[in-house]
This record gives sequence, C-alpha cells and structure tokens, in this order.
Amino acid sequence: MEPRLQLRVQRYGWDKAAGYYEHSWERQLAEAQRRLLDAAGPQPGERVLELACGTGLVTFPLAERIGPEGALAATDISEKMVAAAGRKARQIGCANVVFQRMGAEELAFEDGRFDLALCSLGLMYVPDPGQALREMHRVLRPGGRAVALVWGKRSNCGWADIFPIVDARVKSEVCPLFFQLGGLGALDTRMAEAGFTALQAERFSSTLSYGSGEEACLAAFRGGPVALAYDRFDGRTREAVHAEYLDSISAYQNGSGYEVPGEFVICSGVKSD
Repeated sequence: MEPRLQLRVQRYGWDKAAGYYEHSWERQLAEAQRRLLDAAGPQPGERVLELACGTGLVTFPLAERIGPEGALAATDISEKMVAAAGRKARQIGCANVVFQRMGAEELAFEDGRFDLALCSLGLMYVPDPGQALREMHRVLRPGGRAVALVWGKRSNCGWADIFPIVDARVKSEVCPLFFQLGGLGALDTRMAEAGFTALQAERFSSTLSYGSGEEACLAAFRGGPVALAYDRFDGRTREAVHAEYLDSISAYQNGSGYEVPGEFVICSGVKSD
C-alpha cells in the first residue's frame, strides 16, 4: 500500500479503536510499559517527546516522573486518541503535557529540542520506521536518549492469528507491518542506522490475561489494530471471526478466561555528542 494511504488507514483505524483501547489494554500492557519507562529513565525537569501516545497509558506515568518542572510533548496520528488523552489530562490536572496530532515520520519540532524521546508500541505501524527513528534522533539534543517498545516475534505472540483471520475477509493492511521490528536484531539495526549509539536491547515475555472470551475478542477486534476492518463486518461475519479467533487461542484457555503469551522488545540508544 502507498505510504500516504497506509497512514490514513492507521489514522482512521485508531480513531475507531480509541473508545475501547484503554479499557482493553491498560492491564495487559502495564508490565511492558513499566519496563519501557524504567529503560528510558526520565528525570525531573527533562524535556520529553512521546510518539504514538494513544490515550496516555505511558504519558501520565511519564509526566509524573519528570515532575511539574519538566515538559512533555505527546503525539499521535489519531485525533480521537489525542482528544481522549487531553480530556483525561484536564480531569486529573496534569499540566506539564501538551498533546498534538502528529505523524512520527515528520515531526514539527526544531532540532535538539528534547532530552528524551520514546515510543511505546507505535513504530510497528509506521510505513517507514527508519524515518521515524531519524526524526527522533534529529529532535534530540546531543547526549539525548531514545527508547522504543515493540511486539516481538510473531511465533511468540499467541494472539497473532487475528491478522489472517481478519485478512481472509477484508485486507486490513496491518499484518505486513506488525511484526517487522520484532525479529532478532531488527529494532537495534534500525536504531543504529538512524544514528543512535550505546544501544541496549531487551527481549522478554509477558502474558495477556482475559477474564472471558468476550473480553479477549473486545480487545482484539475493537481495541486494536484491526478495528477499522472489523467495523466493516456484518453481524454474521463478526460471530464467525470471534469463533475462529477464540479457537486460535484455545490452547491458552484457563477456566472461563485466557492466558495468552506475548513477547516484547525494548531498545534504547543515545545521540552522540
């Protein structure tokens, strides 16, 4: 798919998922995102950029770590995600964050503005992740740090059959992108090519726990990357894909719930002086 059209698909797809994302994924991603923040090591008073902020699952803990003297620019391609995060910021009185709708491949910030740049589970969706990483490098000051979290290998993510299940009915244009950075050395290589040094990578497993099949399907179809394709399905097709998806994760059933394995990769680097 042509990159501009791919970005439009991503934007509208995450707009569809915005109302379901946080409820579906906050608990599932908490451990991986905590590890991301620990790897990033945000300090009080730092100027920070977050790409693909979504509804703020990483944003608000990050804002707390840099404190009121710090400044956080949180960006996402989805207008509805940014709007939801902005509403939450106003509700909780989080004043050190500015939310902006912005693509990762063309950042509207001057060179050397930030001390830290990070991206949680967003680079996999970018048509040119190398360009996004080069933009992160550009907007960091010399000595600034970058950290990214992506999903790991397809074979180590028990829910991955959702993509062929959906693509068999309507092309989601997500599957070819999703695991592109999860292979051994893939993210490290892209970060090195973007100019980052002192690279450190960590691969780890996690479990996605769902209390019921309904909860598992809600997260997979409504709150995730296939939301736009799923929105086109009629009732009969939705019943069929739900049944097929639950069958694909049946090996991980635990009573009435599911314990589905997942894998993540975190990589960090530094912009040399």
